[in-house]
Amino acid sequence: MRNYILADNQELTRFALESLLQKDEDNTIYRAFDRAGLVALLKEHESAVVLLDYTLFDFADEDQLLIIAERFGLSDWILISDELTPQFLRRVVYSSHQFSVVFKDGPMSEVREALNAVKRHTRHLSQRALEVIITQQQQEEDKSDNILTETETEIVKAIAQGKTTKEIAAERFSSIHTVTTHRKNIFRKLGINTAHEAVKYALRAGLIDPSEFYI
Repeated sequence: MRNYILADNQELTRFALESLLQKDEDNTIYRAFDRAGLVALLKEHESAVVLLDYTLFDFADEDQLLIIAERFGLSDWILISDELTPQFLRRVVYSSHQFSVVFKDGPMSEVREALNAVKRHTRHLSQRALEVIITQQQQEEDKSDNILTETETEIVKAIAQGKTTKEIAAERFSSIHTVTTHRKNIFRKLGINTAHEAVKYALRAGLIDPSEFYI
């Protein structure tokens, strides 16, 4: 037997979920209509499965949600919403394995898969949730790959072409001290220690063309 807490203030969704859960007569279903009511039910049923529409509940932020989930570590959570931000999804999914995620506009089969997963104390992330998380991660990586200024990118290119600090300074009509400062800033931003590493990073980030360097 498993206890379920429906924490969804959308009546139609709640009715559909209840109908799905009632097919198993061993299930016991409770309803929560706000955060305080949800916590009260979890105190009585610490290993319950919570089916929550986070966007319709009175959580101040995801931190409150994560704190409650951690407090009731035996519980499993299925987040069922119309829309969840990429930042929210990444934070919740990476912070705790208690959370499964499906979307209300997805097929009913995804809800069933999530329910079957929590029965095994594992989690289920819908295809859409995975795509949102991966896209967000790629966008952040792209931003981090373009942290060099235009001047720094030009200096990385020159380093890749095998030019010395003195040669780079002469070409840019700059002092050796200025170019050395730029090199230090480049290495600090990229978290590296050698020119060889700078070139490899620039290649991965697409900042330079392979034909422009020698390593």
